[in-house]
Amino acid sequence: MASTLILNGTIVNEGKVTEADILIVNDRIEQIGSDLQQLKADKVIDAKGLHILPGLIDDQVHFREPGLTHKAEIYTESKAAVAGGITSFMEMPNTVPNTLTQDLLQQKYDVASQKSIANYSFFMGASNDNIDEVLKTDPKKVCGVKIFMGSSTGNMLVDNQKTLENIFRNSPTIIATHCESEEIIRANTAKAKEQYGENVPMGMHPIIRSEEACFASSSEAIKLAKSTGARLHILHISTGKETLQFDNSIPLKDKKITSEACVHHLWFSDSDYAEKGSFIKWNPAVKTAEDREMIRKAVNENRIDVLATDHAPHTLEEKQNAYFSAPSGGPLVQHNLPALLDLYHQGVFSLEKIVEKSAHAVADLFDVSERGYLREGYFADIVLVDLNKSWEVTKENLLYKCGWSPFEGHQFKARVEKTFVNGNLVYDAGQVIEGTLGKRLTFSR
Repeated sequence: MASTLILNGTIVNEGKVTEADILIVNDRIEQIGSDLQQLKADKVIDAKGLHILPGLIDDQVHFREPGLTHKAEIYTESKAAVAGGITSFMEMPNTVPNTLTQDLLQQKYDVASQKSIANYSFFMGASNDNIDEVLKTDPKKVCGVKIFMGSSTGNMLVDNQKTLENIFRNSPTIIATHCESEEIIRANTAKAKEQYGENVPMGMHPIIRSEEACFASSSEAIKLAKSTGARLHILHISTGKETLQFDNSIPLKDKKITSEACVHHLWFSDSDYAEKGSFIKWNPAVKTAEDREMIRKAVNENRIDVLATDHAPHTLEEKQNAYFSAPSGGPLVQHNLPALLDLYHQGVFSLEKIVEKSAHAVADLFDVSERGYLREGYFADIVLVDLNKSWEVTKENLLYKCGWSPFEGHQFKARVEKTFVNGNLVYDAGQVIEGTLGKRLTFSR
């Protein structure tokens, strides 16, 4: 039996901030208490001055394997994730080939079982013609079904109304949607081309992929979920208007319709396109400062249920293309928690709210088994952070395979010091410790 004793830390968990010690035995939290110094352990860590959080669960990443491994791999991006305090991830199906069969889904699990340093799950993809495969999805072993209700990448746009209704009515598990109206985006693109030709400036991105495009699609998804009784989760909310569609009058466990916000929509605004250009080109687009403020408010008011990254790397060469050729998406997992902790320092979110939305609520929303909380008997997915150790993001300390970050040059106020996955120390003071692998997430459904 391997054991680790973490002493003198400040625990942020289940809405409270308390001084406590944690004993880890093998892959589980054995004991949490205020005076465990007398216990013996193989390794003792003095966490005085550090805050102890449950490992973050990121419900939306694109790790690009298979087929796009020149941008990223499960191995490289899981390293970046644990360096950013993310101990579990749920990965999207728009790889190459698209994850549209149960066999292709299993192949991704097989790769992760040999390469991922973090815990993992993979969404089953939906298309206009794979309903039979979607219905075979095992809700206890797979995080959910992903539907692109507006095209983002790949050939996964589901725009057949009968197919959509069939999936919403019959999906065996939670449905996660990307919501943007393809019709509105095409019309806006045509207008932009009339004005600029092929030389559309990056600042037009939130006008082309507009508030109207987002709201039309997300409101349609909500309407469909209400009429079919589906369990719907809308990803990466980017507009203030959309936040008003979500309920905060009932607890998360009773919600049938939930939503997510991502760190880039909480951090950047359209004023940043002038400096950052394609480095902040995401779908849905980063929009106005007012949208950003309303999304932050919706997180604090529990209209938005979880926080995530939508980590989606592309190479520097790809990103340096002109507007129509530069792909949307960017790397975020290594800097998600530091960014959220900067927002804590700015008074935007409390530590308790960050932990709730990045760990507890994700576990609850997806029914993740025995993770997302610091509880005796739960898996020991634990992050130690120093709230007052500033550091600068440089090319030299990036762990993403793509080798760039929209945060380069930024001085974060807080730093991830140590990350444990299933009781194993996998990240320590700037170094990823290899030799152990994460586990497949299971779901109590």
